[in-house]
Amino acid sequence: MPVVEITLVEGRSKEKKLALMKAVTEAIVASIEAKPESVRVILREIPSDHFAVAGVPMKKPGA
Repeated sequence: MPVVEITLVEGRSKEKKLALMKAVTEAIVASIEAKPESVRVILREIPSDHFAVAGVPMKKPGA
């Protein structure tokens, strides 16, 4: 059972997150011939002020 965990800075639409989960599932199915129903995708969203690059908090997507 493949399990994929993806951490994102919050701010993307529900549709974008669903598209991501579908694309990741399809990539796993194609690359290792896993059954789609065996693939688990976990999305974790964090506030932009909880993620920093070089000590500077990241801005939200689209900001």
